[in-house]
Amino acid sequence: MANSKIKVTLIKSLIGRLEAHKACARGLGLKKINQTVEVINTPENRGMINKISYLLKSEG
Repeated sequence: MANSKIKVTLIKSLIGRLEAHKACARGLGLKKINQTVEVINTPENRGMINKISYLLKSEG
């Protein structure tokens, strides 16, 4: 469980979003639409994913 990963894809633009939401996307390593990254399943990363879930598609 400690090394489990979550695949996260940015599916909507960051233009015009709250600065805190843009920071969450950057924190997850997302810069471009349709970019997919794998992040480690930690409470911090899950919190960022939950905060901007309307911009993302996540699996895993």
